[in-house]
Amino acid sequence: MERPARAAFVGATIAALITLPGLGAGTLWDNSETAYGEVAREVLLTHDWVVMHFNGLPYFIQPPLYFWVGALVALLLGPTALALRLPAALATILMGGMTGYAVARQAGTRVGIYAAAILSSCLMQAVIGRLAIMDALLDLTVAMTIFWWFRAMESGRDRYIYFGAIAVGLGMLTKGPVALVVPLLVLGPYYLWNRRAERTYAGSLRSWALGALIVAAIVLPWMLAVIAREGFGAIVLLVGRYTIGRYTGVIENQAGPLWYYLPVIVLGFFPWIGFLPMAIVHGVRTLLGRDPSDAQSNRLLRLAFCWIVVPLLFFSFARTKLPNYVALEFPALALLTALYFEAVVRRGGARAAVASAAIVPLTIGALAVAIAIFTRNNRLTADVAAIVPSLFWAAVAIFAGSALTAVLIARRATVGLAPYALAAAAMIGVDALAVLILPHAEAYKPVPRLAAIVQRERKPGDVVAIQNVSGANALLFYTQPPIETLGSPSRRNDAIGRARNPRRAICSVRRIWVIAPATRPAYDPTYGRRRTLVATDAKTALFLYHGPGCTPGGAGRVSRK
Repeated sequence: MERPARAAFVGATIAALITLPGLGAGTLWDNSETAYGEVAREVLLTHDWVVMHFNGLPYFIQPPLYFWVGALVALLLGPTALALRLPAALATILMGGMTGYAVARQAGTRVGIYAAAILSSCLMQAVIGRLAIMDALLDLTVAMTIFWWFRAMESGRDRYIYFGAIAVGLGMLTKGPVALVVPLLVLGPYYLWNRRAERTYAGSLRSWALGALIVAAIVLPWMLAVIAREGFGAIVLLVGRYTIGRYTGVIENQAGPLWYYLPVIVLGFFPWIGFLPMAIVHGVRTLLGRDPSDAQSNRLLRLAFCWIVVPLLFFSFARTKLPNYVALEFPALALLTALYFEAVVRRGGARAAVASAAIVPLTIGALAVAIAIFTRNNRLTADVAAIVPSLFWAAVAIFAGSALTAVLIARRATVGLAPYALAAAAMIGVDALAVLILPHAEAYKPVPRLAAIVQRERKPGDVVAIQNVSGANALLFYTQPPIETLGSPSRRNDAIGRARNPRRAICSVRRIWVIAPATRPAYDPTYGRRRTLVATDAKTALFLYHGPGCTPGGAGRVSRK
């Protein structure tokens, strides 16, 4: 008997347990978290829900849905790390529940639970669900679209086309046309493949036209409002440069080789990656008729292979590459692996499954030994050494769970419990990392602490700047816009890329706070102003330039202090 609600509950619960513990601990990570968090915060600062802003300037790099949701949560909880990470966590929880429900309706409750548990406990989902970025929301809308339109092709009912169109509209408001492109890349080949084996409904022209109107009704109001405010060039910038331009060119030096995403999948699908090769073999054998199967399983296998292969090729040929781009195909990896586990359970175990399960504990065991040797043979700083025991015990937890998984698979009576053991081990390991290890990373993030001093001590009219250290987005998020980015003193132009000439910045205001390296160059001009060292944190310092004025274009005096 199918119980899709039970599979949805299990998937959502595992996702919640692996994303929520320690979610708000520590400060936001530079660069993406603080950048996206700042755009959401500036919705509240500017009271502008149409045109997004970053550092006080219009922002047309990403659509607004994540920023709207983040701003609403920040309105309730304050602009904290928890508030800005919560939208991604909730999207990941919904993804786990939705995947369990959709798969259970097709292949039964157990397969649905397996798929949801595998997806929710893999490393990629845990990471994306814990970051203040929009990818979790995009992945959710893409998966919803694929599952709804898959259901439409199976049943011939138009309402599933409309449900998928709603998901497309929300996805396009999250990250642009990719929310439509990926489902079409998956379901186009699937339709052509599946109709060779059984009747597959394409839907009427009328239903797809109505679906397009639904997408337009969701997306166009915001786009028209932006055009009315900023002109059509804003949409050209968003779609042309920052969407199509990401595929045809390299944005922000984020390039990679053709095989870039293969190691991403290996690491991101941990700890389930040991089972993926045999899951692929099982899927191929089933579709070739060499293993017993049913029409529903074959249908899901075709969907999974199209969902894995086509987007992987699509993103591999893109010029701009980031690990999170390929995360939207992880539901397919989980589905393929879940169908393999179901086959193993029905056969009462398999030697190949035991061998696959053994790969995980061997890998973790080797990692634990490497950590112990590295700790003993290297002189670690106190901060790094402090995280080693927690890291070791997290590895031990996953090792024990994966070893138990191998034992459960080897016994006919317990083989059905094996995926739960590995999911529980992954959950414990990730939560241990989040609660015990990540707080130690705060020692390596000095900018938020120095920004707190600026906020406490600054006076009206003070300017805040950063020079030659990373963390500009964090400085912006933990102070108030705008901030300045200063370039090299040897350059005389007003702007160096996005950086200002430091002489002009320091001489043009009464007081300016500058976060810079604590070790100053031997020849370090102050342009005749007093430079006070306010605080140091790790290798970073906070300086205050004040006192006598200077001429932005003049020679000024030089200080060697």
